[in-house]
Amino acid sequence: MTDTTTTPPPPQVWPSLRAKDARALIRFLVEAFGFEETVVYGDGDQVDHAQLTWPLGGGIMLGSARDDPFDQWPLRAGTFGAYVVAEDIDALHERAAKAGAEILKPPFDTDYGSRDFTARDPEGNLWQFGTYRGESPVPAPTD
Repeated sequence: MTDTTTTPPPPQVWPSLRAKDARALIRFLVEAFGFEETVVYGDGDQVDHAQLTWPLGGGIMLGSARDDPFDQWPLRAGTFGAYVVAEDIDALHERAAKAGAEILKPPFDTDYGSRDFTARDPEGNLWQFGTYRGESPVPAPTD
């Protein structure tokens, strides 16, 4: 049995987004923020599916925006936002700024003990990186 008070569960939520230029966005997210390219499927400029892994766990999935009325996943490019747990916020902020991320809010300390910064990627998606890991889930009572 896993101790849920100290051990976070493995990631089970994988946010998804679409991009006008998915291949360029993948390169940017790897260079600017440190995501790791795990898989990319598609031909030419078209990305049918990509998985980028976050070094601390989890990741995102993305693909090319489609102009298809029968699209089963009709997400608009540039409408995504995420909070990503990171360790060295100041170094990550510097890396992101050097790679061309639009910095909306430079590193700051929150009233709940996190160090964060906020950026926008070239597609318009919002990213907030911070040290806040969330609260541990309360274990279910046992009978």
